Amino acid sequence: MSDTVVLGLDVGGTSTRATALSLDGTRLGAGRAGGGNPTSHGAERAAAELLAALRAALADIDPHRVRAGVIGLAGAGRLLADPRGRDAFDHAWAEAGLRCPYAVHGDALVAYASGTAAPDGTVLVAGTGAIAAQVRDLRLDRTADGHGWLLGDAGSGFWLGREAVRRLLTDLDRAETPGELGRRVLAELTGTTAVDAQPRATAGAVVQAVTRRPPVELARLAPLVVSSARDGEPAAAALIAEAAALLAESVSRIRPPGATEPVVLGGGLLTGDTPLAGAVRAELAERWPGAPLHGAGDGAAAAAWLAARDLPEVTDPAALHTRLVPPPPDLPCWPPRRAGPAALAAALRRPLLSGAPWVSKRRFDTHDVPLAASGSSRREPGRSG
Repeated sequence: MSDTVVLGLDVGGTSTRATALSLDGTRLGAGRAGGGNPTSHGAERAAAELLAALRAALADIDPHRVRAGVIGLAGAGRLLADPRGRDAFDHAWAEAGLRCPYAVHGDALVAYASGTAAPDGTVLVAGTGAIAAQVRDLRLDRTADGHGWLLGDAGSGFWLGREAVRRLLTDLDRAETPGELGRRVLAELTGTTAVDAQPRATAGAVVQAVTRRPPVELARLAPLVVSSARDGEPAAAALIAEAAALLAESVSRIRPPGATEPVVLGGGLLTGDTPLAGAVRAELAERWPGAPLHGAGDGAAAAAWLAARDLPEVTDPAALHTRLVPPPPDLPCWPPRRAGPAALAAALRRPLLSGAPWVSKRRFDTHDVPLAASGSSRREPGRSG
């Protein structure tokens, strides 16, 4: 068993990570390359980054030892529907010297597997976008939200940024002095906190600053909301509470009351050192008190586990998960929304874990749900279809 090697890849818009593991949990190789999302970078560039990460991970390993692989990919559905993209990935796999089959899974499923080995449960991902998914037998079953910035992604980084701007515009419409959050947003967008004698002129400058950029860039304002909430700013604290309630509501669309299967939280806003992570955990703990809450962890290792669990020599997938996938750090559970704004604001000022990013640079592309109901596809290198 120890001679068997499995490969896992966690492919996002800004980075591609590969890990090669033996079934006893030994990390034999690791590789990192640039963003490999074919939706945002094109099939050829994405495949080139995939190949670079694979070669680095396999630098000291005979590729013929690799028995199986899984690629966790933002935008998996689009890749599976694109013959050119599939061929490019097949070619990269073969160029790395690999002859074993590989499977492509949506990144939401990989995020779930990075937090638990349970075959059934729920994953909630909030970064730039937001999506909730029910997992059955380690396949994506039902999903909620993930409809993109225009129609959905409630509670996401984009939502926080947009709502912060909307509240600033409301203050300006009312000719009221913006609060601390509003001033921070105003400075970020216009370079100054000064409000014109005619507030409508300042509102126009804000609108122009937003509309000159791609809409999804509103997500870059999310850290201002988070840091303001940490400082106890009332408007920011209210936005955090509202976002947490919206994310929990998305989960409630697909998860029945009283369910006790685990919930895995993924994405930069729910796994980093953020007030939203704590508020969401509190919301979920109140709605599903019997359900374990886990954070998403090492996506590449989880992908390797997904690849290994179907091998004939694997008889205990849960024990294998313990060996292959490092446990993610826990985050504290903060007071629920029903504790009231004052209690929530006090909780937001408490120190959490340090050093984690507010918004993950690796965006979970929650708008691209795999087309197949299983959320995955297994491919033999060199075969089409």
